[in-house]
Amino acid sequence: MATATLSILIPLYNEEEFIAELLGRVVSAPLPEGLDREIIVVDDCSDDGSAEVVLDFIASSPNVAIQLLRHARNQGKGAAIRTALPAARGEYSIIQDADLEYDPNEYPKLLAPLLDGRADVVFGSRFVVAGERRVLYFWHSLANQLLTLMSNVVADLNLTDVETCYKAFRTVLAQSIPIQSDRFGIDTELTIKLARRRARFYETPISYHGRTYEEGKKIGLRDAIEAVWVILRSRFTSRLYRDVGPSVLDALSVARKFNRWMAATIEPWVGTRVLEIGAGMGNITRQLCTHRKLYVATDVDQEYLEQLKARFRHRPAVRVCKLDATCPQDFLPFENQMETVIFLNVLEHIEDDGAALECIRSILKPGGRLIVLVPHGPDIFGTLDESLGHFRRYTREGLATLLARTGYELEDMLPFNRISRPGWKFAGQALKSTTLSQGGMRLFDKLVWLWKKIDGKLPWEPVSIIAIARRSR
Repeated sequence: MATATLSILIPLYNEEEFIAELLGRVVSAPLPEGLDREIIVVDDCSDDGSAEVVLDFIASSPNVAIQLLRHARNQGKGAAIRTALPAARGEYSIIQDADLEYDPNEYPKLLAPLLDGRADVVFGSRFVVAGERRVLYFWHSLANQLLTLMSNVVADLNLTDVETCYKAFRTVLAQSIPIQSDRFGIDTELTIKLARRRARFYETPISYHGRTYEEGKKIGLRDAIEAVWVILRSRFTSRLYRDVGPSVLDALSVARKFNRWMAATIEPWVGTRVLEIGAGMGNITRQLCTHRKLYVATDVDQEYLEQLKARFRHRPAVRVCKLDATCPQDFLPFENQMETVIFLNVLEHIEDDGAALECIRSILKPGGRLIVLVPHGPDIFGTLDESLGHFRRYTREGLATLLARTGYELEDMLPFNRISRPGWKFAGQALKSTTLSQGGMRLFDKLVWLWKKIDGKLPWEPVSIIAIARRSR
């Protein structure tokens, strides 16, 4: 019985002669046990009978999950993949060209590193030779090698074939990346953006039966030139995420000294059995998980959970699981078990913050500690808060009252990060900013040694407050 689905994404343009044969091969291709398939064909405004052939195939194959999406004008392979990805429902996806150059019988080889959790992305390389490869154009091969070299330099990878069609990946990961390229530049764009997102790459050899230009090959010099531009654009773009929240967390991930400052501030109150709610990418988890008997890193977002599993798979004390702070049932497995719950920059995202704190109380041992960090100062609420999904910014008095009402005894309340308050207010209220930049965070992070020394002496209120509270006995 199938337990997961593979989405096969097929960009189609003027392949009337080959598409029916290709679809037959895709349908009959072997898949690993427990994996089902769905096929998504995007016709990029073909001016031959390609779309009609697909419709005939769908009509003759009622038991196969195939859908045809159509562009009103020709845009290119990248645009076709951009259309196909939101329609994908499988846990995994693979790009399959509509010609017959690539063999669907090699799907199991491409999928193996994904299915066993080793990889986020797998490329099928035509140049790691372990099968047949039709020998064709020298200059085409040289251009591919140069583009691969440039991509490797920018992405800090050692791939052998960046322009391969066969790219398999976790679907939600690719869906979270904004794709800009319309044509064949999608190959280098996806590669570099996935690398900048710290995806785990694997490569496997594949057979390749390339065709000549007379036989219908479409990629040319224009596409090679465009790929160079895409490499440069992808290196410097800040558009690595579709949503603002992950983009901000990514910016914070480069601020390692700032994260260490935050972790060091709360570390004296952290016990040996810890549960962190809203661990995200693990920016704080990595600072605090060592020397614990148990560290449970949780999040509600599946993509973050996959990143956490990959990042901490070699740490035996770290467990990763899904937990929604607004869902009481998610807390039941941990009832009365935890010495410490870490709750940083999450409470402000929850409309019913009191109910969330009551759920957390249920998993703490009597006398166990809650460490909660929230944004401080309703007077500096602005567009940054709105774009991040903040319902509110807190006052000391308001947070203390909320904790007492939900069954906690306040042990201490700490100001944190006064230095950022003027900048946060100016960005969110004057500039109407909606996100943080990695460049700005890197610069800020270089001076954390100074901020730590002067933060307590600054004459204004902090950006955040940290409450240390015990569960009432």
